[in-house]
Amino acid sequence: MPPDLRDTVVDFVQDWSNKAGVSKYKFLIWLKISGSKFYLWTLRYGKINSHNGKIHRDFWLNESEREAILQFHAENPLEGYRRIAFMTVDRNIVCASPSSVYRVLKEAGVLDNRNLKPSKKGTGFEQPLIANEHWHTDISNINIAGTFYYLASVLDGYSRKILSWEIRESMKECELEIIILRARESYPDTNPRIISDRGPQFVARDFKDFIRLSGMTHVMTPRGRPAVLSSKQCQN
Repeated sequence: MPPDLRDTVVDFVQDWSNKAGVSKYKFLIWLKISGSKFYLWTLRYGKINSHNGKIHRDFWLNESEREAILQFHAENPLEGYRRIAFMTVDRNIVCASPSSVYRVLKEAGVLDNRNLKPSKKGTGFEQPLIANEHWHTDISNINIAGTFYYLASVLDGYSRKILSWEIRESMKECELEIIILRARESYPDTNPRIISDRGPQFVARDFKDFIRLSGMTHVMTPRGRPAVLSSKQCQN
């Protein structure tokens, strides 16, 4: 927008708004001009258009400092960007913050050359191919007539069948062991892998000893992942 035309529009809206007794908002609607743009035009009234590009600051890294950081990284490829920032300061090579060193190395593309192992997050695990290979167990609260009880269940990972469940007033390691043993009574020749969350009963030493002496194995799911059906799903 040329500055002369911009100032003419501002004068027109302000003058005719006072003469006609019509709000500036009405004029802006008729002219199809947003209120925020008109407000900026009033702030820049009488001024020429200026470039809005970034102005170089004294604390920005110059080209020679960037080359020094890249050269130091090439000589020390095993050092991380934080150590490079501190080592270059100690050796009086360049004074730059770790974040600035990271940006220089990132823009040069040298940080992507590290030999990192790919993450296995989200890939899941191999589902069981037969019954009684994976048993999922979990503990949840259930409200019965205004009193909260503990509902513990054991579910087969292949058939999704509930093998054992009980409602108790308390849920200690020994009580959880009884519920798992009752599931094994129906399948005495199996040594399933018990899959659970990281509840206090499952991380207890007594429970780990029980799993080892029973010939089973135990694996805990990551935090925030359910290990078995909820109590509502079990009731259905």
